[in-house]
Amino acid sequence: MSDLSLPSLVTVAHGTRRAGGNEIARQITRGAGVALGVEATAAYVELSEPLLADVVAGLDSPAVVVPLLLSTGFHVRTDLPRACAGGPVVLGRPLGPDPLLAAAQVARLVAAGIEPGRPLVLVAAGSTDPVAWRDLRAASHLLADAWGTKVRTATLGGLGPRPEAVLTPDDAVSPYLLSPGLFSRRLAEQCEALSVPCADVIGPHPLVVDLVVERYRDLAAGVRATA
Repeated sequence: MSDLSLPSLVTVAHGTRRAGGNEIARQITRGAGVALGVEATAAYVELSEPLLADVVAGLDSPAVVVPLLLSTGFHVRTDLPRACAGGPVVLGRPLGPDPLLAAAQVARLVAAGIEPGRPLVLVAAGSTDPVAWRDLRAASHLLADAWGTKVRTATLGGLGPRPEAVLTPDDAVSPYLLSPGLFSRRLAEQCEALSVPCADVIGPHPLVVDLVVERYRDLAAGVRATA
């Protein structure tokens, strides 16, 4: 049962035309809502409904908005604040970088049978925002600490080198992607062509749910203060 005295939780993912990708956000959101005992809604920036702006416009009580986006970029700087403007909400920062995400990546690597100690390349979707590149480098350092070996960084677009320019036969790939979609398919195809093992996307791992719960709790006091 939801505690109506607490702010509700609204998560916001990018959105994809692939139903499975959007379901990842809903699974994470449901898990966090149950753990917190609050109403929880998954929203999207684009390509899927409900859109964040529509969810915020329909709110009649305070809410915490937790982005399910892994780094800074145009959506974080522009789209999310615009969608939340005037609503009874407090908007959180991107989900990454964070040690809990790195731990979830390690779990995906182990599940894929990638041997400990193998050098890694963290591959992200990428952005033209220099702050996003800083975030990705920080995520790589966190993954290196968690995995215990060197981790280099590549992107599928925007700033940074492409995977094919970075990968060697000794490497494995850790996708810095929350959900399956165009980017994960492209990356899997590249890894197969290069005979490089690739872990699964981060997905609705319990540690991701824990991170959303942690972000909600950090922000909930601010929502009540501004309500």
